[in-house]
Amino acid sequence: MTCLPSSNKEKKKREEEEVVEAVRRAAAEWGVMHIAGHGIPDEVMGRLRAAGTGFFALPIEAKEAYANDPGSGQLQGYGSRLATNASGQREWEDYLFHLLQPDHLADHKLWPAHPPDYVDATRQFGRHVRDLASTLLSILSLGMDLPPSKLEDELTTNHNKKVKGDPEEELNMLLQMKINYYPVCPQPELAVGVEAHTDVSALSFILHNGVPGLQVRHADRWVTARSEPGTIIVHVGDALEILSNGRYTSVLHRGLVNREAVRVSWVVFCEPPPDAVILRPLPELIVHPHHPPRFTPRTFKEHLDIKLFKKKQQPSSVIID
Repeated sequence: MTCLPSSNKEKKKREEEEVVEAVRRAAAEWGVMHIAGHGIPDEVMGRLRAAGTGFFALPIEAKEAYANDPGSGQLQGYGSRLATNASGQREWEDYLFHLLQPDHLADHKLWPAHPPDYVDATRQFGRHVRDLASTLLSILSLGMDLPPSKLEDELTTNHNKKVKGDPEEELNMLLQMKINYYPVCPQPELAVGVEAHTDVSALSFILHNGVPGLQVRHADRWVTARSEPGTIIVHVGDALEILSNGRYTSVLHRGLVNREAVRVSWVVFCEPPPDAVILRPLPELIVHPHHPPRFTPRTFKEHLDIKLFKKKQQPSSVIID
């Protein structure tokens, strides 16, 4: 578990050094960590849990008013996975997915009107997570002996000459909210909530209802994440692994279902703008011949297309500023 530094000035320097090393090791060796002292009030997390749980308690016709349509490219909204995956296991999950920040880009028609507190509770949680993302990106930059602003700058600066706009203009990171609802499953050995995968994001922030089920892959075995009250679980995603040239690990993980209890998790994916930001190993980390670049430069959208939709990257798809 990692606890962010206190505000006591006398202890701050020593605590910051300890935190940087703890976060660096967790991100490098595991790609996942519990964060305590994150600054998100219990009341804010409680409101979010109540609002999300309340949505999934609605009648099915009320939830389907926000239904997505993956076949037409509409991925946001309410959906259900009750199908057999490529591994032969049955996926057992309902979910709600929508853009959280920046607010002016969000499609608010997909934000549930019921429970009435959903919009305010979700927005408030999103503001706290955005601040926490900046703090963690700063710590992770320091963990690679880089300036504290380096990773966030790289995730919010237009480096692609094919995208119009001021190359020095700071862009908005995107926060995507996904609530995973795993009903009680009578035969959990035959099903899985979410199959094994890595996240495409830079960082993913996870809050849950206390029912265990998140598993991460470490040292060739599946490890069940502990339930630590009051903490936020953070995953390193693909975007950060690419920028760090593999120093930080995008964690392979999966979600299991439970025979006795409903499991709910709230995940906020912190992502770069899809076209303007070039995902590439940071030049400061490339020391030939011992540390050559391990990843081909690509936009975040191209990474999504390659990973999720199995498209091939075009050789001239990006022009780096």
